[in-house]
Amino acid sequence: MLRKFFFKIPLAWQQLIKERTRLGVALAGIAFANILMFAQMGFEGALFDSAIAPHKTFDTDLVLVGRDFETIYSIKNLSRDRLYQARGFSGVESVSPVYIGLGKWSNPETKGLQTILILGTDPANKIFKSPEINNNLHHLQILNQILFDKTALPRVGSVAAFFRQQAKPETQVNDEKVRISGYFTLGKSFATYGNIITSDSTYLRLFPNHQPNLIGVGLIKLSSEANITQVAQNLRSNLPNDIRVLTVEEYINLERGYWSKTTPIGFIFGVGVLVSFIVGSVIVYQILYSDISAHLSEYAMLKAIGYSNNYLLTVLAQEALFLAVLGYFPGFMFAIAFYKLAADTTKLPVYMTTERGIIIFLMTLIMCFLSGIIAMRRLRSADPADLM
Repeated sequence: MLRKFFFKIPLAWQQLIKERTRLGVALAGIAFANILMFAQMGFEGALFDSAIAPHKTFDTDLVLVGRDFETIYSIKNLSRDRLYQARGFSGVESVSPVYIGLGKWSNPETKGLQTILILGTDPANKIFKSPEINNNLHHLQILNQILFDKTALPRVGSVAAFFRQQAKPETQVNDEKVRISGYFTLGKSFATYGNIITSDSTYLRLFPNHQPNLIGVGLIKLSSEANITQVAQNLRSNLPNDIRVLTVEEYINLERGYWSKTTPIGFIFGVGVLVSFIVGSVIVYQILYSDISAHLSEYAMLKAIGYSNNYLLTVLAQEALFLAVLGYFPGFMFAIAFYKLAADTTKLPVYMTTERGIIIFLMTLIMCFLSGIIAMRRLRSADPADLM
């Protein structure tokens, strides 16, 4: 049946290749629409991935946040006492408070100020998944020493080159002198230019007005035999309602939801994908409509010799399929190159994913078939009587 559909009479393919210029324009238009959709979805993905990077680096089973917590980049603090209360529950092995705030980093070369995310923790607690971070935490035992994210934007300063020139480069954060004692890799986000990790004591020096008893998040490690769902429910039922107990997945989804539903930037990327889809649909419609109009007498002839409307509609559906497949691959290849350039330039996690590739391909198919359905109205107007 499938062979009959495609190869009985390759009329659709013959019509497409007969007007090579028109075919080239159509494929360029579809590829352009695909590139726009890839770009919008790529930056949207980078927005989410960069926003949740700090969340994913924590080595924890449960996360304690304030009741009004929305995003790590505008933290709503909770009392440290709540975390220590959680320590007494069955199944809880250890707890670790983390201070989180946005500070002003002074570029060590230009002295310009940039917003940076600051995580403050007890150096004795290895709360991160990254061995790169955990192996350098001991440096933070010395007051005013920090670890710096080497994947931050260059505008924050050529710290890597600066570090090679000096044993321990110094700069200022929140007008307080600090010394870089090590590096880690996390990446910038749409909210900040980079990240640093400090000890809890250094954090409180950088934020002198911050109350020591207020923390950004509390990390809870469970014993190996503990059931995460059961412990989480027990904590939610027995701790005061001024906090929220989240699994790591819930913690990440909360941040993702904030950027996708609350901020304008998430809405803009979604609209961008929709507009790109509409642009592509219009382009394909114009191509198919022009092709039908140019061959209307031939379609009428086919009707006159016995071919049904359904057969002619099948030919048009085949054309839409050929256009979708042929137009997708140039757009896909260009998008990969664009992602590489964007990632190198912005230091954001812009990369191609299998899921995104499949989604855009399906959207391309839908785009072309919808355009074909609309153009079919013109095909139905082919009347054998017009040949008289």
